[in-house]
This record gives sequence, structure tokens and C-alpha cells, in this order.
Amino acid sequence: MNKKLVASLFLYEKEAITNFEDLTVISKDPVTLAKMYSEKHADELIVFDLSMGDKEHEEALDVIKEICENIEIPVIGAGNVKRMEDIKKILYAGCQKAVLNYSKENNVAITEEVSKKFGKEKIVVSVKDEKDYSQFTDLIEEFSCETIYLGTQFKEAVSNAPVPIMIHLPDVSLDKMIEIMLQDKVCGVSGEMVNKNVNQIDSLKMLLKSNGIPMAALEATISWEEFKKNSDGMVPVIVQDYKTDIVLMMAYMNKEAYEKTLSTGKMTYWSRSRDELWVKGDTSGHYQYVKSLTADCDKDTILAKVSQIGPACHTGSYSCFFNNIMEKEDANSSNPLKVFEDVFAVIKDRKVNPKEGSYTNYLFDKGIDKILKKLGEEATEIVIAAKNPNPNEIKYEISDFLYHMMVLMAEKGITWEEIIEDLAKR
Repeated sequence: MNKKLVASLFLYEKEAITNFEDLTVISKDPVTLAKMYSEKHADELIVFDLSMGDKEHEEALDVIKEICENIEIPVIGAGNVKRMEDIKKILYAGCQKAVLNYSKENNVAITEEVSKKFGKEKIVVSVKDEKDYSQFTDLIEEFSCETIYLGTQFKEAVSNAPVPIMIHLPDVSLDKMIEIMLQDKVCGVSGEMVNKNVNQIDSLKMLLKSNGIPMAALEATISWEEFKKNSDGMVPVIVQDYKTDIVLMMAYMNKEAYEKTLSTGKMTYWSRSRDELWVKGDTSGHYQYVKSLTADCDKDTILAKVSQIGPACHTGSYSCFFNNIMEKEDANSSNPLKVFEDVFAVIKDRKVNPKEGSYTNYLFDKGIDKILKKLGEEATEIVIAAKNPNPNEIKYEISDFLYHMMVLMAEKGITWEEIIEDLAKR
């Protein structure tokens, strides 16, 4: 398995502090700090919520949600777990995994319940000493995917680990870090050692790889020399949103841009007009983070699938392709996502610009209770229709349900993008 370097963020009163024991504020803007960890190529980020009361905890969850929405690496949520509902809130905030702290008995007690509810791949267990392993080995092995060790007896922790273990390190020597990372059961390290060296994390990964430690990295299976270049010695790159498949832009790479894209994970091009290297987003902040690079059959064009931050076009348009030349009337009729977006756009417009006689406006005027009543009725109609051998009836009832669901989404300010992102995490 590839091993990982995991950054840590300690959240207290909506600010980032030094660690568990030291409440010194290191950033009043934890979202920006999290983005820095992501942009420096930490493999994951673990956020420890150290808030003290329910109100502060809810505020911390809002910060965690904003972090998850703004960074490109997986987030692990830890802290303030007392019952299954707390695990749900962490995962619904956007965290890929949630942590059960085994120094708290109630966290041990809910392990099986949350694992069966959300899947063991979502559950991480944190322990402070080896007795937690010896006492709960079977429970950890059956119902969690990973452990985080927060103690100091590294050797004992590794030897007793029932599942892959991440060691939360203080500021140890590099040799000690390499010794720990070489252990088969260790899947990575987090803590002060990673945070302190985050600006050199790419170099650190290369050093670890040179010591025989497999690290996650963008590695090309096609060298630059294998591409067929144009007359300028470049290769055109078509850029596509990895979530929606929307074509965003087209640009060119030379060898330097290709290699920098691979080494940084940010799309980098050669600007022919300025005759210089161009990291997309350095000026605007609208970076493109690489998800995949694919060559066409002749190896003379690259398709890049990216996570686009903000608009891709200098005009402010999300895509550079917006000047319509021609389009058949039914061009988008078979695109389910486009249909959903179009219908939802009409519903949202009705909310802002009411139309006399509109059933949608009738629902908005009557309020949330009426919308929920209709949604419940349509859900029941689906169940009844499902007992009918004619599938067409189910189709019609599902369409009615989806319409009323979109009215509810508009009423509560929820977008299709948020729904799709949540589904993608399941």
C-alpha cells in the first residue's frame, strides 16, 4: 500500500491552535490553513475538534464542512463524539472518515453500531496506549478500517496493530520517522513532524521513496518523449471537469509544463502569447487540480480531468466554450443531469420571480408544511404504484416525487451539486 503524510489541524473556538495541550492560536482562518496543507500535497488532513460545548461544537462542524468543500484531499474528522448522531454529523459535513476515541467508553460502545450504519471503511479508531489494542483487538479489526496512535510507545503500537495504523508523531528525527514508516502495518504518519515540514512535503516524499517506502504520487506511464508534438514542440490539452464532464478549456503543454503538472498536481501550461510557463490559477486563484491525464490513440493530445476551483475562463464563465454556433432542439434531452438542472432552475426562478397561477408558487406560498405533506403523499404513491405490474405508473409517480423534492431543495437552499457530492462519498 502507498503510505501517506497526514497534516493535522486542531480546531478550538473556530480557530486553529497548536495542538492538544497548547492553545496558542496559529491561524484565525482554519479554512485557509487547511487549503495550504492541501496545496502543499499532504495526502490527508485530520481535523481534531476540541470545542467544549454543544454550540461551539456545531460551529466547529460548520468550519469542518467549509474545509471539506474547499480542499482537494480527504478529511478525517475527530473529536466530540458521544453517540452515533455525532459520527453522522462528521460524515455529513464532508469528512471521508470519522474517528472513535477509545479513551472514552461510550466511543467503544457505539463501534459496532456506527460501523454497520456507515461502513467500516468510514470508521477510524484512535488509541493512546497498547492496552487499548490488547483489550479491543477483535472489535477494532472487525469494525474499523484504520487506527491512529496518539501515544509514544511506537514499537509496541505497531506490533499490536490489528488494522493499518497511522502514527501521530511529535517532532522526531527523520531517521526515526523512516524507521516507523518502513513497518508493514504503518499506513502513514501525522502530527507535528508532518505539519512542521509541510512546505517541503514533496521533497520529504521523494526521500521516503528513496528509502523504499511507497508513497502516493502522480506518476506518468507515458514519458514526454513518447508524445507526438505539433510544429512548436507542444501537445494540446483538453481540460474537463471530473465531476460533470463539462469541457472547460484547451491549452498547450511543453515538456516543462508536463513535468511540472506531474510534480505539483496543478495543471500547468505553456502560454504561447506570453512565451512563458503558466500555472493555471496563480493569478486568479482558480486552480485546476489534476484527477487524471489520458492520451488519445495517436498520443498527440492529452485529456485532463480536473477539479476546477472557480471559473476556468478569463471572462468569468465556468467554461471557455459558451459561444453557441448551432444546436438541435433535442440536444440535451437525453442528459439526465441537464434535465434535473433545467427543471430545478425553473423552480428556483419561481421562488424569486413568482408567476400567477403557478403550482410551484402555490407550494412556496403555503410553506414548508405543505411541501412536506405533498412530498410524503408522492412517496406513498410510489409505494402503491410499485404493487402495480405496469412500470409506467411507477415512472410517473417517481417524476412527481422528484419534482416535489426539488421544490423542497429550493425551499431549503440545497443544490444538486451538494446532493451529487454526498452520493459520491457513499
